[in-house]
Parts: sequence; C-alpha cells; structure tokens
Amino acid sequence: MGSRYQEVYERWSAEPEAFWREAGRDVAWIKAPDAIFDPASGVYGTWFPDATCNTCFNALDRHVEAGHGDQAALIHDSPLTDCIQRFTYKEVLEEVAVLGAVLTKLGIGIGDRVVIYMPMVPEAVFAMLACARIGAVHSVVFGGFAAHELAKRIDDARPKAVLTASCGLEPGRIVHYKPLLDAAIDLATAKPASVLLLQREQSRADMRAPRDRDWGQAVADARARGLSAPCVEVRASDPLYILYTSGTTGVPKGVVRDNGGHLVALNWTMRNVYGIEPGEVFWAASDIGWAVGHSYITYAPLFYGATALLYEGKPVGTPDPGAFWRVIAEHGVVSLFTAPTALRAIKKEDPSGSHLGRYDISSLRSLFLAGERADPDTVQWAEQMLGVPVIDHWWQTETGWPIAANPVGLGILPIKYGSPTVPMPGYDVRVVDEAHQPVEPNVMGSIIIGLPLPPGNLCTLWGQDQRMRESYLEAFPGFYSTSDAGFKDEDGYVYIMGRTDDIINVAGHRLSTGGMEEVVAGHAAVAECAVVGVKDAIKGEVPYGFIVLKAGVDRPAEEIEQEVVRLVRERIGPVAAFKTAITVPRLPKTRSGKILRRTMKAIVDEGRWTVPATIDDPVVLDEIAGLVRSRPDPS
Repeated sequence: MGSRYQEVYERWSAEPEAFWREAGRDVAWIKAPDAIFDPASGVYGTWFPDATCNTCFNALDRHVEAGHGDQAALIHDSPLTDCIQRFTYKEVLEEVAVLGAVLTKLGIGIGDRVVIYMPMVPEAVFAMLACARIGAVHSVVFGGFAAHELAKRIDDARPKAVLTASCGLEPGRIVHYKPLLDAAIDLATAKPASVLLLQREQSRADMRAPRDRDWGQAVADARARGLSAPCVEVRASDPLYILYTSGTTGVPKGVVRDNGGHLVALNWTMRNVYGIEPGEVFWAASDIGWAVGHSYITYAPLFYGATALLYEGKPVGTPDPGAFWRVIAEHGVVSLFTAPTALRAIKKEDPSGSHLGRYDISSLRSLFLAGERADPDTVQWAEQMLGVPVIDHWWQTETGWPIAANPVGLGILPIKYGSPTVPMPGYDVRVVDEAHQPVEPNVMGSIIIGLPLPPGNLCTLWGQDQRMRESYLEAFPGFYSTSDAGFKDEDGYVYIMGRTDDIINVAGHRLSTGGMEEVVAGHAAVAECAVVGVKDAIKGEVPYGFIVLKAGVDRPAEEIEQEVVRLVRERIGPVAAFKTAITVPRLPKTRSGKILRRTMKAIVDEGRWTVPATIDDPVVLDEIAGLVRSRPDPS
C-alpha cells in the first residue's frame, strides 16, 4: 500500500483550519469550537478560542462511559522493585477522582499551580490527571532534581501545593526526594501551602507539620467519605501544564501547553503518526518529567483509548541488556518509543543481541527514536536485531509532538538513514541562510517553522510573553526558530545536523559536528561518540572527538582513535581538520539521555565547567577532564 502522507499534508497546507476542525471532531468538547484559530489573541494566535473541554474527561471518563472501563489503561513495570501493576480505565478514573477530591480539599482549583516531583510510579500519572480534572495547572519536575533548581521552578510557578514521594530508585541506590524538596522550599521565596507525600516502603521520609500530609492517608480518608472530584469545565485555551526546559540559566523557561490544542493534536498523532489502535500497548520509555513522558506516557495513549506503559528501570542494568525486550514480550508492546542513547547502551553491552533471543517480541511493529540524532549505524543495528521499521523522528519540548516523522498510520515512506523523514501536517518547515533566504536542497542552514505553530505546541512561556517572542519568534519574523541546523534533500526529507551552536567554523568552513559523529559512529569498535568544536589559535575552531568502545573490544584504544581520525578525513575531507579522538569510559548525559556537548566543550576549552542541573552522574565530568589533561595538545 502506498502512503497517504502527501495527500494529507497538502490537505492541511491548503486549508489548515478545516484540517484541525476535522481532527477536533474526534475528541469530546463541553462546548465545541465555532472558531478554530484566532490570530489576534495570544503571542502568535490561539487555537479553538471559544471552545471548552476537560482533558481528564477525554483521557478517562469518555472511555468508561463508552463501555471500555475494564480495558487496561496503565501498566506499571518496575524491575527496581520487582513489581508489576495493571490498572483498568475504571480503576485509574477512581484513583484520579479521589485524588482530585483531596486536592480540592487543600484549596486547589482552576488555574492554581501544583508542582509534581515524583519518581516513575502510578501515582505520578494519577497526579497529572487529577490536576487536569479540577482545572489546576501541573508542573512536573524531574524527580531527584537538585534543590536550587527545584527552588527556581517553585518561585516561577508559585504552586499552592507540591506532590512528591519519599524517594526514587536507581540501580543500586535510593534517591531521597524529601530532603531535596525541603531544602528547595527553604530556598524558595514562594512557599507552597501544602505538600502531599507518598511514602514508599524503600525509604520513609520525615513529615513537617502542618504543611506535609501523608498521601496514602489522605486518599484513604477521602475514599472512606465517598469523595470524588467531578471534571470541571475549562477553556480550551486555558493552560494545562507548565514544563520547564532543561539546562536553562537564570529564570527558567516554562513552556505552557493549553488544554484544547494539546488534546486534539496528541489524539491525532496516535493513529496517524504512530499507527496505534485503541486497546494496543504503546510504550514511551521516557520519564514523566520530560516532554515525551507528558505527551506519550500520560496523555496521548489515554486520549486515544490505548494502554500506556510506565517503566521504572533502565535499558541496561535492570538487570541486563535484555530489559527492554522482556518488557515488550511480557506486555505485548506494539510500538516502542525511546532515545538513541538507550539503544546505544544496549548495543554497547550486547552487540550480538544474545539477550534478545530469550524473548518473543513478535508483538512489536515499530520502534521510534527521538531526543538525540539517530546515527545510521545504530538504526541499522536495531533493524537487523528487531526486524521492524526503526523510525527516527524529530520534535522538541516546545512542540510537544513530532515536527518531522515517518507517519506509520498514513503509510510508511521509504526510510533514509540520518533523516527523521518529512514534516508532519501542521508544520511548514523551511531551511534558510544567514540572510534569511531559502537555501537549495542539500545545503545546510537554520531550520524554521512558519507561524502559526500547530495545536499542541507551546502557547507562551509562563509569565514571560516577551521572552517567548525574543527566544523563538524575533530572529525570523513570521517564523518560529527551532535553533536546529540542517537541510532538506530533493525529496523534501529533513536532516537535523545539530543545534545551530553545533555548527563549527573551521578556517571559514561551516561544518556540522553531527555529520562527523555519523562517520565516527560507523566504526565497528565504537559504541557511541560525541564531537564538539573547540578553540584553535589558527583555525578558530577544530573538532574534538570523544568515543566509547563496545564491550569486548580488546584492541589498543590509540589504534582505534587513529582509525577514527582517518575515517573522518576520508569521508569528510582534510577541511574538517579532525585530528583528535579520545577514548572515554562513558559520555556525560542528562537523565533523559541527551549528551552534554556544551559541557564537554567547556572542559577542553576552559578546563573548568558548571555542572548542569540535569546531569545523570557528575563524576563522569571529572573522568573526562582527567583524560583530556593527560592528552597532549593536537596542534
């Protein structure tokens, strides 16, 4: 069967409002929209400006009312606690309605903010949905975030309450959340009136009266009294949540997502982009603290009537590199969405796929990748191992759903390695040069998106409309700046080569470090790599490579480094001036798997660095700094 992509994209392009009006018919409104878009309101306009709805009703109540209450809504799989829980739509609805009543009793209502600082437990999903049910605005902060970073977010959102747990779990250690939260509230100017604390059996936390309340006790009391919060009516344009972008300095940037546009867009993606049917198990192996976890653990699968999977574990080490394959086999996962970093970790530990052979993963139809550039070597390895389409797709925290993808539900297009394929309906993607002029196919430039952004994208930054304009809209008038660099080929396929600050200038030549990483990752001994631009007295900047070797490689590292340097020279040319590749035991990453290239550049350039708030393990920075210091200057 051919793909319907071109026909659907052209239909959106010709009549965008008609396209989104039709998509809006698949969700439950309290007051259906008459107007679809108002260009005169908001920072760049407002979707469904006169409609009203309730996000939680669309995620839960409507499926129960339609007779699907006994269908699985949420599976919680935690190898860290050796526990699996399954919840039907009816059971999740009951949990959420009771928790909503607890929040209402705490004085929380429409428009009030609630910070959720929790591990990957079902109660975290219940908390998000309970906020949506009563019209509160949730702000999920990744569990275990440092106290001073959490304090910044508390001061910006000014929440009435914080929902938290006593601890989170990592392989071999317990992360105590409550002391971090107490310290954050002590640091913050804005003081939440209430803390609702989920006590986990792995580590119980001290309570501070009268502010702190025991989650389990509060829910039990509300249930015993028969309390249950109804869905409240909110405007489609009202904020659903605030999600702070990682790595920001100073006042954090809080991406605001609305109720109506978010509901319509995410519901549309489940069938059309991901090819999922109601009742099927969709697994986004992310954390609820990140955009992927918001969109594709908590919201989109439930809007669509599918089964969401919440995983408290790692791709390796819980207990081995077969962890993902065990989850797929045990729960009948039809589509997995993960980061290339997770696949590279599995490939590093089990390059031959020996652990895969222990499991029947015949339910799996597709694997989606996002969050980092998917190097062709990793994609091809996964294709060979899994025997299903491996689909890179590209989006941002700000967009909330894919900008470019290979739309399985519309009919899969030919896969081109290194490309997330084509723009999705809603996105007018252009590539321009420094003079803001369109470039020819296969010429690199800045990637921008025509306004208005589609439903489901950020409306503004919390309390900072002007910063929204300055950060995203002023550089290219009439367009949203993605801050990504890349190109389109002659077939309209998009190639993301890195952030605009990953394009380095080597003696007047603009070169992509992403392109070099692609070459380096192709070496048979390399598990993963990063290339950054570092200062050079003669050329301005030169590339500097970091490589991690696959498990079992027993050749001298120096030999492999020399081969990598020659490989880049052969594939890209001497113009790249690639002379240094250094072997490291691991790369520094955020907890969501993004490689911290800017910090690695600071280590080489300055010999000092600021530890990013989102880093998974700060010790790796000292490891790399020691290796860099021991290496002679390549110039």
